[in-house]
Amino acid sequence: MEPEAHKETPRHELSDANVRRLVQFGIGTAILLLAGYILSALVFSYFVHHQSLGKPASPFENVRTLPPEPRLQVTPLQDLASYRAQQEQTLHSYGWVDRKNGVVRIPIERAMDLLIQRGLPARPPGQAPLAGVPGRRERGDFAPPAQGEPPGR
Repeated sequence: MEPEAHKETPRHELSDANVRRLVQFGIGTAILLLAGYILSALVFSYFVHHQSLGKPASPFENVRTLPPEPRLQVTPLQDLASYRAQQEQTLHSYGWVDRKNGVVRIPIERAMDLLIQRGLPARPPGQAPLAGVPGRRERGDFAPPAQGEPPGR
């Protein structure tokens, strides 16, 4: 007595591949590749004979046309170094800010020494903070802005 549960179904293809179709597919692919090659050769030949590219670029020609604004930095590290040097020179030298109104620039070390000697300006005792400045409130006053007053003031 043989149990029917042990009968196995085959685990392979029961029919062969269609060789004729495979050969037709290979020949069709080869024909398409050959046609693409011939077509690209014809297009290339046409452009070589009908469109001149002009004289070839000379490696010795040092003419460079600049692109339109804004231009990218060519040497950003050197630009940063020169900018920092200019800012350091400004911080540590005397100079005019506005000659017409008599505004000058002094070195930062001298400005700090003067600040230590003279101190910061202070409000006289009894004067209300921010008195006379319209639209300003004291620090800590979180009331909503008045009618017509822009927020954040």
